[in-house]
Amino acid sequence: MAAPTAPSKALLEFARDVREGLSKPGQKELPSKYLYDEVGTALFEAITVLPEYGLTRAGTRLLRRYARDIIERLSPPVIVAELGSGSGRKTRWLLEALAKREAVVYFPVDTSPTALAKCRQELSPVGALSVVGLEKSYLEGLREVASQRRPGQTLLVLFLGSTVGNFDRPAAERFLREIRHCLMPGDALLLGTDLEKPVADLLLAYDDPAGVTAAFNLNLLARINRELGGDFALRNFAHEARWNDRERRIEIHLRSTTKQVVTIRAADFTGRLQEGETIWTEACHKYRVEEIPGMAHRTGFTCEAQWVDSEWPFAENLWLAAPDSTATS
Repeated sequence: MAAPTAPSKALLEFARDVREGLSKPGQKELPSKYLYDEVGTALFEAITVLPEYGLTRAGTRLLRRYARDIIERLSPPVIVAELGSGSGRKTRWLLEALAKREAVVYFPVDTSPTALAKCRQELSPVGALSVVGLEKSYLEGLREVASQRRPGQTLLVLFLGSTVGNFDRPAAERFLREIRHCLMPGDALLLGTDLEKPVADLLLAYDDPAGVTAAFNLNLLARINRELGGDFALRNFAHEARWNDRERRIEIHLRSTTKQVVTIRAADFTGRLQEGETIWTEACHKYRVEEIPGMAHRTGFTCEAQWVDSEWPFAENLWLAAPDSTATS
């Protein structure tokens, strides 16, 4: 009889984060990065094509329209690292434009092996492109890419889809400084930022009538059940999207519809939820286009250019890594 397999480092970290988040006094939380297992990734791909969710289409329109302009601002040769690549579909326009100029090595960085596999499949028709997937966290993957670069190469980092909006604003700037620390002056960051728009439109985007976003959110509890031995009864939770006007963000919650006790074996956790109590699973901060150059300066970059979609207010921002002394705390 084979000995039981020891839990992986990733599973132990998942259990620890779940235990800490659900043990918080006041507002219980679960980190949004755990939304993206194989099922969650597939559900998110479905969200991106919903008529109510215009963010992904806006980013794709900008990349399709301005890919050549973006590439022409970068000194060859260029290597590309994308943080949270997903399927790579939105990135294809940029990589195709770059591959017309030179042979390209593209490093998608994602914690989902399913996403990386889809990324390789999506980009396989692009000529002069080598895809080297890294199943790592954002900064781990970026540091590995930076360590492999050859002298004279320009490193382009892609952080698209407004993923930066999942961080609160101080944490976002800390994270952007960490990206800058991996770069050399003249390297570039292409940053996607979703912009403020009518609250009714935002709420509909994050609580669609078809219930796909609700399924995506509830899958986090299902994942805990599958991987950590939880006993969440999904029927006892409801998806909830809220607009926080002071913080300028959408907040995604799972609301307990009844008083209940939950046990998670692998996390060594038992906790109570009151009727109406929520677990906060994601924040989606929205920006104003005029504030983005200041954020670049504070984190060690200069804002080289901005492109804004007119159908769904969204910006792609090209930042260049400035000398180290320009970053402020």
